[in-house]
Amino acid sequence: MRTIDTVVIGAGQAGLAVSRCLIDRGRDHVVLDRGRIGERWRSETWDSLHLLSPNWINTLPGEVYRGPDPDGFAAAADHVRHLDGYAASFGAPVEENTAVRRVTRKDGGFEVVTANGVWRAGSVVVATGWCDRPVVPAVARDLAPDVHQVVPRDYRNPAGLPDGGVLVVGASATGVQLADELRASGREVTLAVGSHTRLPRRYRGRDIYWWMHRIGMLDKTIDEMPDRGRARREPSAQLVGGADPRPLDLSVLQAHGVRLTGRLTAADGHRVRLATDLSANVAAADRRLHRLLGAIDRHLGTPAHHPHVTVEAGGVPEIDLRAEGFRTVIWATGHRRSYPWLRLPVLDLHGEIRQYRGRTPVPGLYALGQRFQHRRNSNTIGGVGQDAEYVADHIMTRRKTNAHV
Repeated sequence: MRTIDTVVIGAGQAGLAVSRCLIDRGRDHVVLDRGRIGERWRSETWDSLHLLSPNWINTLPGEVYRGPDPDGFAAAADHVRHLDGYAASFGAPVEENTAVRRVTRKDGGFEVVTANGVWRAGSVVVATGWCDRPVVPAVARDLAPDVHQVVPRDYRNPAGLPDGGVLVVGASATGVQLADELRASGREVTLAVGSHTRLPRRYRGRDIYWWMHRIGMLDKTIDEMPDRGRARREPSAQLVGGADPRPLDLSVLQAHGVRLTGRLTAADGHRVRLATDLSANVAAADRRLHRLLGAIDRHLGTPAHHPHVTVEAGGVPEIDLRAEGFRTVIWATGHRRSYPWLRLPVLDLHGEIRQYRGRTPVPGLYALGQRFQHRRNSNTIGGVGQDAEYVADHIMTRRKTNAHV
């Protein structure tokens, strides 16, 4: 058994951010990860994935972007190299390939049981991220066995799927990007659209992230939200990065030949039923977008014309996948968090960690990298650092309760 001040679980951007903050404060700690640094970026992304936020904003504590392409969008592999370099820059005490099996209270501190041994610690930071396990709706069980079903973390490129058409379920960032890539490869693609958020890649000559940063939208706190639950469930925006970032919304996809439908509501073998809510979902996304663009206009003091998304919203109530040659369904329906190893009373009825600014109901246990943990950008690369600083400061102020801490 080894003793240490703090155990950080997860060596992605959140875990490394708080590690840097603890190093700066002279706090002894270890960072444990089930795989390698940034494992999800390494093994759970598709080949063409690029970050949705520009390079200049994707900095972690102690960093200032000095690269040659501040307005570019890094590929996933480039981001992995960034994380590796960042960890090396301050000697992050990372133990890779060390899966956590159990975290419990013991003698006023914590016992962290891993595949490679046991740690005793005064504080624990859960930094396993927001994109943990893909959500697959229960209706998936009602599809025929010969329908190939895949979640985004297992998708690499169009060639890796069976021949034939693809039904993509979910129209947030991942769903629209995969639908676009599959259609460009020559596939017949249908996109089942639910509630979504639409953003332009650029507005009035600037990237949309530049504007959101400029008007303070990214720094909005959860305390300012009228509905905290809704704020944390807000879907990721329909955006795409890459070497030549461009607009990507439903009208663009439809113009490229992607068929749009409402939400998938039921399945029976090869038949899937679809809601007639496409127009309503498009209109709701349009209203949310115009509120944001209006805020930018007010910041500038000059109004501008806001184009509406125009789609042919007739849709279809039902699709016979076999008859239409659709052999694959991709479930781009979001993620959930799972903490089977966390044996402490901190989860709510939905299995999420109860926390405020990273502090949980169990003293000494913290969370980091949660959606809207405190600010709108809390679970982004460039936003997690502010929460990491707060958590590290709080760890430092806690009174030592064990002789070994």
